[in-house]
Amino acid sequence: MFELILCSMVTILPDFLYRRFAQGKRWGREITLFTMWYELRYGITLCLLLTISLITLVFFYHPSAKAVTSYFRTVTILPETPGRVAEVAVRNNQLVAAGDLIFRLDDTSQRAAVETARRRVAEVEASLSVAGSDLAAAEAGIAQAEASLKQAQEDLARNLELRDRGSSAVRETEIERLENLVASREGQRSAAIAQRDAVRENIEVLIPAQKASAEAQLAQAEAELGKTEVRAGTDGRVEQFGLQVGDYINPILRPAGILVPSSFTEGNRYVAGFDQIGAGVIHVGMYAEMSCLARPFTVIPMVVTGIQDVIPTGQVRPSDRLVDPGELMRPGTLTVYLEPVYPGQADGIPAGATCLANAYTNNHALLEKGEELSTGRRVFLHVVDTVGLVHAILLRIQTLLMPVQTLVLRGH
Repeated sequence: MFELILCSMVTILPDFLYRRFAQGKRWGREITLFTMWYELRYGITLCLLLTISLITLVFFYHPSAKAVTSYFRTVTILPETPGRVAEVAVRNNQLVAAGDLIFRLDDTSQRAAVETARRRVAEVEASLSVAGSDLAAAEAGIAQAEASLKQAQEDLARNLELRDRGSSAVRETEIERLENLVASREGQRSAAIAQRDAVRENIEVLIPAQKASAEAQLAQAEAELGKTEVRAGTDGRVEQFGLQVGDYINPILRPAGILVPSSFTEGNRYVAGFDQIGAGVIHVGMYAEMSCLARPFTVIPMVVTGIQDVIPTGQVRPSDRLVDPGELMRPGTLTVYLEPVYPGQADGIPAGATCLANAYTNNHALLEKGEELSTGRRVFLHVVDTVGLVHAILLRIQTLLMPVQTLVLRGH
């Protein structure tokens, strides 16, 4: 409508003034509702063509977006294990800090498992003390076996020496007995050494492995016990939290609530969805303006800081059927990221607020290189930059009418 009124000022109005004052035709006589088309056909035709051209030029080189918002993340409050609630430490809409306890599940079985694992560790440590005593006993057994072996070897050597001297006091049966005794004592010493090595292996290999396994079971039991306490992972506010003692919580079927982090926005970054036709016009560094319903009668200068290089509607997920492009009835939008030009101007706008945005093409830098542009090109770029004023005026009109439409026309 604004474009039509503006175009009529330079088309229909001059045509009417020419008919009235140059040709002497008067309104209500020669110019009536029935003769308007014939009398003002040139002005009306030029007005329609100029209006269509102006609208196309404005909305192509200065695109607008009606879907602008600042997204924020939420954290679902869920336990890692199902259970019955034994304690609730916070209430709904309460501010919490990272690490604060939110609620605790019944931990009777988990505490019993922890105590069992601790007793197992203590049992292994006790077996280590017993193995130390066994090692000392094995060492004493080796010493005893070596002393017995040494005595038997000395008796055998003495009898062998007497036999070699031809003494009649030594009998062959006695020598054979002593030889068998030495062999038996050597076997006893080997058995004592083997027993000592076995005890040493228990101390150095088996018992440490058993202790490590018991400690791992203790750590697992303590981890399962820790899962019964649900704590805040970040600073934020607890929302939609109506948990009571005795409720049964399942991490799959029933969440406990939602935690909205305090730092839910990244530097007042807003996400806008522009039509795909503006993909060749919008670029990083382009200036824009934004108006939000949560901040009436306010226009905030913005700048384009990023452009998503994919259209969300083209996303394909693996499934058991092929995607038919004809089913994508609604064309997707170009995702553009906007940030305020001046810090603090977007403060106070709630995250997720509904906003409007206009982006403006600026050819000032290109026009400075006048020697590289033709006259027609320079005139066209000047026109493009000038008609951006039309879109800026439209945004301000929408900003003024936004509260009226919301409070009066919609009855909110």
